[in-house]
Amino acid sequence: MLVAFSVSPAASDADGSVTEAVAAAVRVVRSSGLPHRTDAMFTTLEGGWEECMDVVRRACDAVAAVSPRVSLVLKADIRPGRTGELQGKLDRLEAAIERAEGEPGRGQ
Repeated sequence: MLVAFSVSPAASDADGSVTEAVAAAVRVVRSSGLPHRTDAMFTTLEGGWEECMDVVRRACDAVAAVSPRVSLVLKADIRPGRTGELQGKLDRLEAAIERAEGEPGRGQ
């Protein structure tokens, strides 16, 4: 399963930044040992239901340690029996784009 999530304090610090709280959550993800990718908006994890949800819960707890209110946005792709999808989905997308660009009347 893939779980994309964003967790942050519902209230920012004095300068409007949530960076330190989000960094604490990302440290939880990195220490989990699960395959993951973090970008400017979300962190995506790959693993089983229980292990992914445990990491999300612990990331929320890390943010809650510095904020009385936590915001969580979560999206999951639940596909039992599949692994390597963190990269596999991107590889299939790139292959489809390359195929389409090679079709007559498409591409550059």
